[in-house]
Amino acid sequence: MRTLLEIVFWACGSLIVWTQLGYGIVIAVLARLLAPAPPSSLSARERPNPPNTPPPHHPSANDEERATETMADLPSVSLIVAAHNEQTVIGAKLADALQLDYPRELLELIVACDGCTDNTAEKARRAGADLVLELPRGGKIVAQDAAVARARGEIVAFSDANSLWEPNALRELVYAFADAHVGYACGRVRFLNNSHPSCGSSGNPSEPPNRAARTGVANQEGVYWRYEMVLRARESRLSSITAGNGAIYATRRNSYIVVDPIMGHDLSFPFNMVKRGWRAVDVPSANATEKMVPSIEGEWRRKRRMMSHTWPILVRGGMLSPRGYTPGYAAMIVSHRLLRYITPFLHLFALAANTALVATGSGSPYTITLLLQLVLLTAAALAPAIPVRALLVARYYVLTTASPAAGLWDWLRHGTAPSWEAAEGTR
Repeated sequence: MRTLLEIVFWACGSLIVWTQLGYGIVIAVLARLLAPAPPSSLSARERPNPPNTPPPHHPSANDEERATETMADLPSVSLIVAAHNEQTVIGAKLADALQLDYPRELLELIVACDGCTDNTAEKARRAGADLVLELPRGGKIVAQDAAVARARGEIVAFSDANSLWEPNALRELVYAFADAHVGYACGRVRFLNNSHPSCGSSGNPSEPPNRAARTGVANQEGVYWRYEMVLRARESRLSSITAGNGAIYATRRNSYIVVDPIMGHDLSFPFNMVKRGWRAVDVPSANATEKMVPSIEGEWRRKRRMMSHTWPILVRGGMLSPRGYTPGYAAMIVSHRLLRYITPFLHLFALAANTALVATGSGSPYTITLLLQLVLLTAAALAPAIPVRALLVARYYVLTTASPAAGLWDWLRHGTAPSWEAAEGTR
């Protein structure tokens, strides 16, 4: 019995350490040894100009010559924003899109209103949208599908209504498609803390405890997101990324995939592109900003909702089928996706086995490992009362690690609806 408990404890503990830390170290080493940085991961100033693509704009460039070259060489793009009751932000979003460093003649702005009951459609037209679709409520994916069916661009790009892109972001995404093997390109989103916008994606570690107490336990998403972006960059260099984000991404029109409405593009597009012979790449020079959910508890609810969409992709969406994967990409899917999503169960098994081993007098190493687990849980419980950075990170880890289990429960209990509501505090 003791041997079985030890096997369970060390197996679960090893898998947790691998998916949270070991995988990142290994792919960083492999990326450095095996894969030079591809053009799509370099900025426009750093990389050579790919075939049939105009050079990046510099202040000294002749704008008239550049405009002629741009019209001749850049592909047409349809930028699609799926929106449900976004009247408070849609005007700013379209104004931001009109400021992109991309020829207006080649840029089509489409707003797909998903069952809006406010003035989103009217405000989108006033703000300069080329096409506004007023659709019955069907969910974000259905709205995006309808927009792609009407789009004229060779490239279809997608953004959230509350995401603001840097002026060069669309050009940077388009550069990725100079590689004929790329079917999907995803940019970077930087999360801004609502209570302290200047702090960027990392939040504000020096924020006074009384402010954190007033606004809820401050979200630590930036800590996780920075690490996730490092992993994504390494995956892109080695083969393809295993997940994207909904704030800033694009596909070729002929590589766009119609998926089940409950299966978001963020997770279902990259692996499906790989199965169809395309690469899905990270473009770190294409950047956007978006408001962060202000509290850890709000982030827990957001991730719980997201995970209720993730489990259908794992169980019946084809992610776990190795058909179409290289061995390396299959290993990435297992390490970065499957093991991440089953981490709450690994923690529970490790804790139960560890407790049983201590109860049977198995020695001091197991007492120490049990103590470490209890310290993590205690720190997470204390964070609302003592909102210091170390405790906040512990609470963020515990709640977001638990979210896949909660999302699985939600999906099994009552299914997953394709429609969505904006996360609290992000507008």
